[in-house]
Amino acid sequence: MRRHSATCGRKNPSAVVQASHVSHEKPSEAASAHGEARPLSAGKSGPLSGSVRVPGDKSISHRALIFGALSTGTTRIRGLLEAEDVINTARAVTALGAIAEKSGDEWTVKGRGVGGLSQPAGPLDFGNSGTGTRLMMGVVAGHGIAVRMTGDASLSRRPMRRVLGPLKQMGLEIVEDGKETLPLTVRGTQHLVPIVYELPVPSAQVKSAILIAGLHAAGETAVIEKEPTRDHTERMLKYFGAGVRTEVKDGKTHITVTGHAEMEGRDVTVPGDPSSAAFLACAALLVPGSDIIIEGVLVNETRTGLYTTLTEMGGDVTFLNERDEGGEPIADIRVRSSKLKGVRVPAHRAPSMIDEYPVLACVAAFASGDTVMAGLAELKVKESDRLAATADGLSVNGIAASITGDTLVVHGTGKVPGGGTVATHLDHRIAMAFLTMGLASEKPVTVDDTAMIATSFPEFRGLMERLGATYG
Repeated sequence: MRRHSATCGRKNPSAVVQASHVSHEKPSEAASAHGEARPLSAGKSGPLSGSVRVPGDKSISHRALIFGALSTGTTRIRGLLEAEDVINTARAVTALGAIAEKSGDEWTVKGRGVGGLSQPAGPLDFGNSGTGTRLMMGVVAGHGIAVRMTGDASLSRRPMRRVLGPLKQMGLEIVEDGKETLPLTVRGTQHLVPIVYELPVPSAQVKSAILIAGLHAAGETAVIEKEPTRDHTERMLKYFGAGVRTEVKDGKTHITVTGHAEMEGRDVTVPGDPSSAAFLACAALLVPGSDIIIEGVLVNETRTGLYTTLTEMGGDVTFLNERDEGGEPIADIRVRSSKLKGVRVPAHRAPSMIDEYPVLACVAAFASGDTVMAGLAELKVKESDRLAATADGLSVNGIAASITGDTLVVHGTGKVPGGGTVATHLDHRIAMAFLTMGLASEKPVTVDDTAMIATSFPEFRGLMERLGATYG
């Protein structure tokens, strides 16, 4: 993508929605409890224009709360993503004794220090959040407490084996021996054993859980990556004062954390979530005449695979006003409508854009020629089988797509007939991807439910409509 240091000279009004309070009701659970799906249709839109700011990055929001809890003193967080997944993590750290609360436009966490969290009074409910669950397993591992972890129906189907395996090596106990899905009870220990663990498949969540547990172990704990994954944990641990080093040996990345860490509370500003920005960027590429700016987006290279791919497809994507905040690179992203061509997306790029493949597949439907996306095995174990759900959604809207192993091929024709109803399987990214596609299809695209969008991007519809999108 193009990169420039200056802005385009237009005014950039913020479109962040700041909640005056955080509701304890979970929209997706409230809807499902009453059997109320919330379908929505996206119809052909006029040009999108304007400048907006997407909510804070989900990955960094989770970590800011958790590392604030494991530090001494107070951590102050601005721009925290106030979506269900993150609020569930805030509730969890509070239940463990590190009070997380909002005052004005700032969140504070009263830290208890590494190893200082306490037995919660009841189960920790993570709703739909795999990130919150897996990272918190690393936290609990280093405390002499037993914690019951629960989640919604979707999360309860997701495998936890890959994170439980190494944590058990360090000393974590699963009370229900042999169980690998929620609900389950885990018991930690104040005598964790450090390990050196090579990830069998790329996973930032597994890496992060091990490194967080390693904060509590004697000596050094190391994770070895064959392929780089999101490095927010390493960056933020350093920012909070933990001993972390990263080295490349024989083509592999070794990340080592020193145990019995002492971290201090910090001020954190959470940048805009690139995975949320992806829907706005893709909509602008697809809707003729569009020209938008998305302000203050995280552009860490472990998260920008989608933007690299869109540029290869011929997309007009430019990074503006690049700067560094709190140890993370951010930029304003300008996107203009473009004529696109099919490309081959290499498997090694998957970790840097794993959440964006559904919306990329929708973009590929409008491209000329085939787009081949390899290395997508991880999509089969997300909130839904995203690989199958994406292909099915394309099919019901008149686009041919095929799956072979972990490779998805979308046969782009330059236009999308639309007119279909997409089964979202309670997956927020499937819902948002096809609501993006419908803005440029010949007939409206309908998704069967939107309640779950609140888990990651509650402002999705509002921001899209502010730019000019049409929903109904």
